[in-house]
Amino acid sequence: MKVTTTTTTVVPEPTPGDLDEIITGLQTAWKASITIRRQSKEDVGYREVILLLDGEHLAILYHGDAITREIPPGTHRLKAHNTLFSKTIDFTLNVGEHASFTAENRAGWGTYSMLAFFMGFIGAGPLYLTFTRDAHGA
Repeated sequence: MKVTTTTTTVVPEPTPGDLDEIITGLQTAWKASITIRRQSKEDVGYREVILLLDGEHLAILYHGDAITREIPPGTHRLKAHNTLFSKTIDFTLNVGEHASFTAENRAGWGTYSMLAFFMGFIGAGPLYLTFTRDAHGA
């Protein structure tokens, strides 16, 4: 008579806490990134550009600055303002994607007028803000 033995291996089931930890680890690894530059040759070179991402302070850019930040994938709102004008760009990024933006304070109508010269003495001059998403970082 032949005796056959069977061995059964029990694989432990992950606990809900284990699953939550795995999901949290994956979510923190899922990143996208953005870069905002203020390096245009046409930028007048003064007055800061303040950046907000989804309503929260992101950075202050001075002429020549650039910043890169990792952000969670999804839909976002990026706002730039120079205390006189503001521009807002809504965008969506997937995992691993990168978007680039350019901010520029530029001269426009009235920037170098007599009124602007007078206003310069009290700390204000009409500088216009250009804020665009770059095609190569889309």
